[in-house]
Amino acid sequence: MAQRLHLVFGGELISPEKNVFKDISALHVVGIFPDYDTAYLAWKAEAQRTVDNAHMRYFIANLHRLRQEEDQGSATEPMTS
Repeated sequence: MAQRLHLVFGGELISPEKNVFKDISALHVVGIFPDYDTAYLAWKAEAQRTVDNAHMRYFIANLHRLRQEEDQGSATEPMTS
């Protein structure tokens, strides 16, 4: 059975309307989680902790999609602004 790893990370955006980080060296990596439900709980906790800062955003990245061994060079989608 394939692992479904999820990365939770976030940081301050240059603008609340765009998904562009102000300083990528200051990103907060919350952790890597074995399933979406656990990752969601971690994401929710960080999002609620920083709710007073409109520029802070946290994301869940599906790491398992980056390493699809059966697909040669599996595609990733760029973040849109």
